[in-house]
Amino acid sequence: MFAPKPGKSDFMNPIELSIFSSRMAAICGEMGACLRQAAFSPNIRDRLDFSCAVFDVDGELCAQAAHIPVHLGSMAFAMRGIVGQASWNPGDILILNDPYQGGTHLPDITVISPLFVNGVLVGFVANRAHHADIGAHTPGSMPVSKSLDEEGLLISPTLLYRAGHLDKTEWVRLLDSTRSPRQAAGDFNAQIAANRRGLQRLQHLVEQTGVAVYRSALAELNDYGERLARSTLRGIPDGRYSFQDVMDDDGAGNTDIPIKVTINCRDGLIDADFDGTASQVGGNVNCPVSVTAAAVFYVFRCLMPVYTPDCAGVFRCIRLSAPAGSVVNAQYPAAVAAGNVETSTRIVDVMIGALEQALPGRMPAASHGSMNNIAMGGFNAGSAWDYYETIGGGMGAAATHSGLSAVQTHMTNTLNSPIEALEMQYPLRVSEYAIRNGSGGAGENCGGNGIIREYTFLENACATLLTERRCHRPWGVAGGQPGLSGCNSLNGKLLPGKIFLELKAGDRLKIESAGGGGYGRPLKLEHGVHKKA
Repeated sequence: MFAPKPGKSDFMNPIELSIFSSRMAAICGEMGACLRQAAFSPNIRDRLDFSCAVFDVDGELCAQAAHIPVHLGSMAFAMRGIVGQASWNPGDILILNDPYQGGTHLPDITVISPLFVNGVLVGFVANRAHHADIGAHTPGSMPVSKSLDEEGLLISPTLLYRAGHLDKTEWVRLLDSTRSPRQAAGDFNAQIAANRRGLQRLQHLVEQTGVAVYRSALAELNDYGERLARSTLRGIPDGRYSFQDVMDDDGAGNTDIPIKVTINCRDGLIDADFDGTASQVGGNVNCPVSVTAAAVFYVFRCLMPVYTPDCAGVFRCIRLSAPAGSVVNAQYPAAVAAGNVETSTRIVDVMIGALEQALPGRMPAASHGSMNNIAMGGFNAGSAWDYYETIGGGMGAAATHSGLSAVQTHMTNTLNSPIEALEMQYPLRVSEYAIRNGSGGAGENCGGNGIIREYTFLENACATLLTERRCHRPWGVAGGQPGLSGCNSLNGKLLPGKIFLELKAGDRLKIESAGGGGYGRPLKLEHGVHKKA
């Protein structure tokens, strides 16, 4: 390992900066490994629905692991405001899930810990994990809600540990809000353990370099990230590019909810303006502006070289504006459970649609456009159980390749839930799990196929579906055909995209996710030779 000398010029050669960046990212990766191995719930342990990152003393992003884009982008956007609210001491641990104070939706709980070296605050480590139960009135804590109060326990930024001492009253409040306190305690302790591991590794790095050199290295890393970002963004021709798409519905009677973006590009400076987007609605597809920022950041980050560091400097060239009170900048007490998972995905779609006008041939068709959320629960052998998962679908095709089938896309990066894990722990059977052949849009390159996943319930239970692209198909590009829309059914009877269900033993609930859009005009066969249609 390098042993840097004091002084910026001695330290900031490219090799040392690359090593420093890799070490920062490795801290986040190790935090994630610790969190996964220590967690109790399949949602964290098997699906990997969590994210880890390091921030500087001002709450600016320093590094992150390749976890969940909607978690990480929203933390990068909101952390400055969060860390500025508290008076920090060594041993503090702050938790929150409030969507209007830096969170996303209530099941995503963020745990933040400060690092002090020789009495000096030098930064923070943080992780965000999805809890299957946060006290909503329906199992899985992803209800078809109409207000934030219906979605579970609201945690404003709160010190769970003060100077290393647990606030037992707050701890009891957290656990008492859940149906499975033992599992909740296990997951909370796993998040705390992950932060402690991150603090150990970050402290070791800072002590090796010294606080002054560490801060200098962060400054240089951010400057380097900004240079890479500007170089990429200058490749987008100057101009204004607009695109509009719609959400199917909000689960409360509102349909075809428009989301519109206009991207202004000028010499590598970007302004994403969401004027023209619908006002916040009665259902729960609203999202806080931090989630909107995560989707915007994600799309531009995908255009940058793979070696671009994940730090705050990368996003200095990107601005966004979203009307207060709109579905992409909701105001309290709007319901937001599906905004984080569904609306974030549609924001990605409109961003890609706008950029396709600026960069034809470089942007893909729409992917399946939903996280296909299913939350379920009931009582098994006298004890309550809650479970939540997302289901993948078809990826949109691009100019150079067909879309992948049966994958998670864009704002989520979770794994599929292993059938064995579900059937061992919960009273259900996965009676079908297959690729939905023929659901991808036709094209010169075809869209990926969606997924069929059917559950047979062995006992009475409840379930909630929050799904999209059931009415409006994922669009194709350059003459490519749209993918098939998704559909949900119970015992063969079609269901709405967003619904709460009371299930009986023997019921079969089937989710069929959408396929991705195709790219380019489909080929047809003429005299044994494929030609464009």
